[in-house]
Amino acid sequence: MLTKRIIPCLDVRDGKVVKGINFVGIKEVGDPVELAKKYNDQRADELVFLDITATYEGRKTMVDVVRRVAQQVFIPLTVGGGISSIEQIRDLLHSGADKISLNSAALDHPELIEQAAKVYGAQCVVLAIDAKKMPDGSWHCFKAGGRVDTGIDAVEWAKKATALGAGEILLTSMDADGTKKGFDLELCRAIKQAVNVPVIASGGCGQVEHFAQVFEEDVADAALAASLFHYNELSVRDVKEHLKQRGVEVR
Repeated sequence: MLTKRIIPCLDVRDGKVVKGINFVGIKEVGDPVELAKKYNDQRADELVFLDITATYEGRKTMVDVVRRVAQQVFIPLTVGGGISSIEQIRDLLHSGADKISLNSAALDHPELIEQAAKVYGAQCVVLAIDAKKMPDGSWHCFKAGGRVDTGIDAVEWAKKATALGAGEILLTSMDADGTKKGFDLELCRAIKQAVNVPVIASGGCGQVEHFAQVFEEDVADAALAASLFHYNELSVRDVKEHLKQRGVEVR
């Protein structure tokens, strides 16, 4: 049985870690290098670094910040935001990233997923889906940091992208993001049932029980959180200890 992973997330804007609610109301919370070191010391399983305004601002991910973060951590580092070419993927992997997260560029150019998987392997390619529920009950994929509704069905996109070579899905519920009311179990279940690659649940975690819930319901293989960890409401160690007590397999 594969162990469940706990993953802190660094949403970075202008070189600083920030956090918002439902993708708006962004506030600065700290330095990415210092926070990365903290989570490495707490024995997080992985770390996700997302340059949240790179695509919207039409620029590349901050390679220098990624390099400085990578020097401080000895756990897998996933990097996303503004990545639109195989050359950028190469530069980020050479700068210390272990995996690359694709969102907007993959939606616009699905062939980039296939190209990246062929060159670097599916294990390096993480498909990021920012999904919002529609009145008809379906979920649409949003791009450009949650600013643009693509009209693309999230479940169908997950199937297509994994067929192209994406080896993992980072699934963020825009409806739950920052609310601290719990992960979007319905969305997670729909995506997990549609694909046969690991799914990382993101958005909405507000207490330690929410981690247990997403794993006990078996709707995700990993759980990601940001503000809970940034503001020291919980540590990664706290979460893992609670999960062990609940009988959830963790590293």
